[in-house]
Amino acid sequence: MNLSVYVASAFSKNNKGGNKAGVVLNEPTLATAQKMAIAKQLGYAETAFLTESNCADYKLEYFTPKEEVDLCGHATIGTFAILMHLNKIHKSQYTIETNSGVLTITIKDGTIFMEQNQPTFYDTIPPNKLTGCFSLNLLNTNYPIQIVSTGLKDILIPIKSEADLYALEPNFEEVKKVSKHYEVVGMHLYTFNADRIICRNFAPLFDINEEAATGTSNGALACYLYKNHYLRKENYVFEQGYSLHSPSEIFVNLVISNKDEIEKVYVGGKGYYCEMQDLSME
Repeated sequence: MNLSVYVASAFSKNNKGGNKAGVVLNEPTLATAQKMAIAKQLGYAETAFLTESNCADYKLEYFTPKEEVDLCGHATIGTFAILMHLNKIHKSQYTIETNSGVLTITIKDGTIFMEQNQPTFYDTIPPNKLTGCFSLNLLNTNYPIQIVSTGLKDILIPIKSEADLYALEPNFEEVKKVSKHYEVVGMHLYTFNADRIICRNFAPLFDINEEAATGTSNGALACYLYKNHYLRKENYVFEQGYSLHSPSEIFVNLVISNKDEIEKVYVGGKGYYCEMQDLSME
């Protein structure tokens, strides 16, 4: 059996860079093992499988080369970029059924925004728990290290400077051990340079040493910065992927209630069609 798979790049900047994902449209008979095999054959951080849903416009499932995950921002943006490429987008708002619940997708001026779950704030982690992952001298001790989720749990780690962030060389085996211990997807490192927020993301536990753009991680980071009064905005822009020569731009919009609480989180970006790959399935 041959299967045609789309490849899209999401969170791209000026139609370049971004984070590639596989996109499989309307193959409802595929078994879980086949989806895993497709994701592994493609080799991207995630591959999305779109089928019909009984409770939303579409159902989306996400697979890394290693296992199924509940949600993936860039693969969702990539899926809707493919639907736009195929002229299958006829309205400005859609709903998707995921393992993290039914979420809203909004399309505005070519930018695709994906609703996230409301933020959940977990443990703060002492710096010495990261010993061996990378040099702890690079940590910015003004901000606590914390696990936050808007769909997937990440450890948010502040780094002193942009130069330090790019010079940093993680020990992926240690990152994997810490991620497993805290039951998180990975580590999301960030720093500030004037009004810019620059990030790197490591998820070796899921066979993704470094990822060029991560929607859920930056959604969590925006909520963390807002809640703790570190940087209070309703619209954030995060840079990622430069260390992989794949510049990416991730937008996060927060809807704030009149009680100053985060009501809704939207992660957005642009995406584009890259290519079609034909896979042979056993």
